[in-house]
Amino acid sequence: MMEITTIGLDLAKHVFQVHAITVDGTVLKKRLRRGQVHAFFAGLRPCLVGMEACATAHFWARQLLELGHQVRLMPAQYVKAYLRRGKNDAADAAAICEAVTRPSMRFVPVKGETQQAALMLHRVRDLLVRQRTQLINAIRGHLAEFGIVEAQGPWNVPRLLADTEDARLPELARGLIRLLAGHLDELELRIAEIDAQIMAWHKADPVSQRLATIPGIGPLAATAIAATVPDPAVFRSGREFAAWLGLVPRQNSTGGKTRLGRTSRMGDAYIRRLLVIGAQSALWCSKATKANPWVQALLAKRPRLVVAVALANKMARIAWALMARQTTYRPAAAA
Repeated sequence: MMEITTIGLDLAKHVFQVHAITVDGTVLKKRLRRGQVHAFFAGLRPCLVGMEACATAHFWARQLLELGHQVRLMPAQYVKAYLRRGKNDAADAAAICEAVTRPSMRFVPVKGETQQAALMLHRVRDLLVRQRTQLINAIRGHLAEFGIVEAQGPWNVPRLLADTEDARLPELARGLIRLLAGHLDELELRIAEIDAQIMAWHKADPVSQRLATIPGIGPLAATAIAATVPDPAVFRSGREFAAWLGLVPRQNSTGGKTRLGRTSRMGDAYIRRLLVIGAQSALWCSKATKANPWVQALLAKRPRLVVAVALANKMARIAWALMARQTTYRPAAAA
């Protein structure tokens, strides 16, 4: 077989497309079934393999790394610029092969099985929380049709369910509400179990423990950041990490004029949401935040939510610094 230097691999469920370039510049195109992928790469000399960071990408990256290949994962939106006319598997593989050789391309670190399992905890918890919200809204909506209304908030749901014995509620509706209430109780137990597993992972991970020392970042956000960012060195600075999370202004600059708009909101929406929620909690509860002149100056001229996003940006920069330098958080006065 010809000596291959670079491969663009378009992932799929069953049919994979390979676009390879040899030493003399020859292009090799090949379609592989799922069961043929491992054997094909096992028969090659170590080479550069590019893939889009999509579903199953980290699994295949670990498989190819074990075979000695150099694997690079790229965001799909960065590969899109190298796609020529038309959209098919062969064109996608060619675009991946072209993009992986660009010196300015940014790559996604390959996650290990432990980190993916920790992220799965967060994904499952987020799904169960959304289902809990849907159940609460369904119970409220159904009971409102019979004139039974309570104040908003999940903490008021038990009082709302206590009104199901009201004579205004037919027996058929009462039974259905009990069914939804039982499902809600089961979801609460499952969420509590996952919270306990996240806390156990947090206590066993030193990076997560260091991140939790930052005001506004708790075990939930700390474990999410530690599992999502295995190598902070892929970001050159804390600002680059904050930009990756979508916590910096969107730019529309030209002709030497800088125009900044709203936050870009491009990146990991889950971590961004946790940081903004943590920043809001810090604004209300943290004495260190209330005594911070920078925060107080912003609160004097900007809305609280805008200040919370700015504080979330600062928390992201501090989180990157702690991960990159392997230190713990020190308040400004102590520093």
